[in-house]
Amino acid sequence: MKYPIQNRYQNFKKRREQIKKTKPPVNRRVAVPSFFTLMNLFSGFLAIITIADGNLFRGAWLIVAAGLFDVFDGMMARLANATSDFGIELDSLSDIVSFGVAPGFLIYTFALNEFHILGILISAIPPLAGAVRLARFNVNARLSPTATNFIGLPIPSQAIIISAFFITFRNDLDLFDFFQNGVNSVLAPMVILLSFLMVSTIPFDKIPRFDKKALSKQKWTFVLFFLYLILIILFKEYGIIAVITIYISKGIILGAIQFFNESPDGEEEEVYTGF
Repeated sequence: MKYPIQNRYQNFKKRREQIKKTKPPVNRRVAVPSFFTLMNLFSGFLAIITIADGNLFRGAWLIVAAGLFDVFDGMMARLANATSDFGIELDSLSDIVSFGVAPGFLIYTFALNEFHILGILISAIPPLAGAVRLARFNVNARLSPTATNFIGLPIPSQAIIISAFFITFRNDLDLFDFFQNGVNSVLAPMVILLSFLMVSTIPFDKIPRFDKKALSKQKWTFVLFFLYLILIILFKEYGIIAVITIYISKGIILGAIQFFNESPDGEEEEVYTGF
C-alpha cells in the first residue's frame, strides 16, 4: 500500500520525465565559451560607464579587451565543440553593446558632440549598422555557414579600429587642424565607411581553426594572423590600426576581384587569392 505522499511523488517524477523529453538536449560545454562572451559584455558595460565618467582612454582599452574576449569565446566554442544557437544569440547580444553602443558613445563623447544633432546621428550609425550585421550573421550561421569568411566586416573590427584611432590620436589633435572641422573631418567619414562595410557583402577572413586540417588548407591565413599578432605586440595601438587597415584593405581588394571576375550568368569564376 502506498501512502498519498508516495503517489504524489511518483506523479511528480513522471511529469518531470515528460518535461525533460520535450526539452531540446543541452550541451553543458557551452558554459566555457559563454563565460568569455559574458566577460565581453561586462567589458563593454564597463567601457560605457568609464567613458561616461570622463575616462575615455580606459574606456577605449576596455572595448579592445572586449574584442579579445570575443576572440577567446569563438576559440573555446570550437575547441570544446560547443557551438550552439544559444551561444550565437548570446554573442550577438554582447557584441551590440561592446562593439556597437560603446564605440558609438566613445566617438560622440570624444569629438562628434561638436556636431550636435548630426553628431548624434553619426554616432548612432555603428550600433544601428552593427545590429543589422549581427542579425544577418545569425541567419547565415544557421542557413548557409561559411568556414573561412565573414560576409561583411565583423562588428568587433570596426569597434577596435575606432578605439585604436582615439587611443593613437587623442593627444595629437593638432595634426587635424588643417581640416575645416578638425579631427571630425576624418572621424565622421571613417565611421560611415566602417558602418557601410559591416552591412556590405564583402568577404572578410575568419580567424582560422587551430587544427591540422585547417593548418594544411589555410597555412597562409595562419601566417598572416601571426604577423598581425607580432605587429600588435610591437607597435601596440599603432599596430592595431595597421592590422585592421590591412585586414579591411585585403577584404575590399579581394571583394573587388571577386566582383569583377563574376561571369555574366551570375556564376563566379575561381580566383586564387593566396590566403
